[in-house]
Amino acid sequence: MATLSLPHQIKTGIGSVKQIGEVVKANGASRVLVIMDSFLAQSPLNISEKVGDALKQDGIDFALFSDYAGEPTTAHVNKALDTLQDFNADCVIAVGGGSAIDISKAVSLFALNPEMAWDKITLHSRLNCLPLIAVPTTAGTGSEATKVMVITNAETDYKMNPGHHSLIPDAAILDPELTVSLPENFTAFTGLDALTHAIEAYVSNKASRMTDLYALKAIQMIGKSLPVVYENSADLKERENMLLASCYAGIAFSNSSTNLAHAAARPLGARFHIPHGLSVALLLPFVIRFGLESAEDRYADIAIALGADADSSSIHTSEAAVEITEVFNRQFKIWEAGENFIKKIDDWDHEVKLLVNDALSGNGIQTNRRKPTAKDIEDIYQSLFHRLGEKVV
Repeated sequence: MATLSLPHQIKTGIGSVKQIGEVVKANGASRVLVIMDSFLAQSPLNISEKVGDALKQDGIDFALFSDYAGEPTTAHVNKALDTLQDFNADCVIAVGGGSAIDISKAVSLFALNPEMAWDKITLHSRLNCLPLIAVPTTAGTGSEATKVMVITNAETDYKMNPGHHSLIPDAAILDPELTVSLPENFTAFTGLDALTHAIEAYVSNKASRMTDLYALKAIQMIGKSLPVVYENSADLKERENMLLASCYAGIAFSNSSTNLAHAAARPLGARFHIPHGLSVALLLPFVIRFGLESAEDRYADIAIALGADADSSSIHTSEAAVEITEVFNRQFKIWEAGENFIKKIDDWDHEVKLLVNDALSGNGIQTNRRKPTAKDIEDIYQSLFHRLGEKVV
């Protein structure tokens, strides 16, 4: 038995953000809090003006909150809630990457549930939330279609990631024009994050026929479109394909799960301050290699979706999944980017112990088809550091 949850409405296409006022009205709202990454609201992008003009055209009043930077925290959520309450907003619009959407999910929830504890969110069968509209400006997180939000407790520095189907945005608007300004390195980082979402959803032990459909289509689209937009950021057709693929991947993993690549990438990113998409991309080939024997046929499907020829032996075909992801990492300069963040390690034994323990405590270990031990995860980290040219002993 399987269940599929996704946004009630998804709009796509060039200029689709102009329809945002119609979407607000369709959700019974008239006063909106727009939560937007600060750099998007500033010159030269001025996306706040595009969104604002579209809302004004439909007579929608709005307030803007962009007073945050970096990964979202409970302090950012509380500031945004203050702005929402002062403006008396009845709807939330998220414009940006995963941070904007995650803050918006929290605001839409706590606006109507101010006394709810973070650790009690998953215990409710249903949550009352303000209408939430997500407008992603990156093709990577898929947060516009997921039930998960990642918020760091500002007091304890603990990263919380509660998941609940009520947190899925009511509507998503996928306008490729809003992604054109993304630099090539972040186009690659976010695109490979989306690819990893789809791959891990497909090999998850919680995968279903429905999530498989979205995951494989996302893999196929990303394999074709990401190299194009990396070289030509102005290709709106392929930008739209990447947004769709990222959304499909979000639907897939939100209804199945991510696995070892994300579990191991989280502490790696935190320790070395690596952008999330980059940390996932660095680990993906090694994690696939680790999992081949437990999901040989599924990795063969992934390789074929990425353009590999089907071999008479599924193991040979599945190995192409490793090779193709390594090609991507070379093509998109992922290894060089990793070297810029990961410097020489003086006490490897201490560092790897911390990384492994953190990885084992995170989400994604139990849904990995091949359950990793601490030694398995240590070997994956060692393989990465050796690949980056570090002397690990």
